[in-house]
Amino acid sequence: MWFKENPLNRPPNRIISTVPSQTELLFYFGLDQKVIGVTKFCIHPESWHKQKTKIGGTKNLNINKIKALQPDFILANKEENSREDIELLAKYFPVYITQPTTLEEAFHEIVNIATIVGKEKEGEDLVHRIQKGFKEINQLSKSIKVAYFIWKKPYMTIGGDTFIHDVLTYCGFDNIFKEKKRYPEVESLKNLKGKVDFIFLSSEPYPFSEKHIVEFSSIAPVVLVDGEMFSWYGSRLLKASKYFIHFMNTFSKDKV
Repeated sequence: MWFKENPLNRPPNRIISTVPSQTELLFYFGLDQKVIGVTKFCIHPESWHKQKTKIGGTKNLNINKIKALQPDFILANKEENSREDIELLAKYFPVYITQPTTLEEAFHEIVNIATIVGKEKEGEDLVHRIQKGFKEINQLSKSIKVAYFIWKKPYMTIGGDTFIHDVLTYCGFDNIFKEKKRYPEVESLKNLKGKVDFIFLSSEPYPFSEKHIVEFSSIAPVVLVDGEMFSWYGSRLLKASKYFIHFMNTFSKDKV
């Protein structure tokens, strides 16, 4: 069963996180002594990345290592983890699966996770701080059409049912692929010419950088963006609001 209900009736003591953004959230809640395993992609905080037991990648979890650790709670995500891995682990351990596709859903998940791990007040306070920060973002007053790329070979972008899309929409951008689902492939960049005002190249999951700008620049102006700020749905949203306050100045009325 692909489920997400609270699997516990008490706070856990041996936690494994299978998603980087949720690992960072657990750190925010001060659970250093309780988190016993993370993925190799859980790079924040650096101390946990160095010290915590690695249980594989998000898509290829080391089931045997996880079993050996004997967790009493596993925090997973429907999109980032393999269904087969999580369904197998759920036969042995309590698993909670998140699936936020909007900012509002992310706020609910933060409180849900906080409640499960015994940090409900901290979760509610965190959401309040994030919401306050996002209210300070200077949203666009006119539509700017963008294409947000997350992958190369094949080129992949984001559809209208994704968390990244909701963040773009909150800021006032018009995702030209909003009618598509999940992460559609883009067969030809040339087909975008004249249809998009800006191309956003994300730093993750594909590490777009300065060297990739030239292949997109003939289509539209290119902006390198911090993928963690657009796609991490835990405590990173505190930093994201500050990032967007600065980021949106680039698109102020007198600069577009």
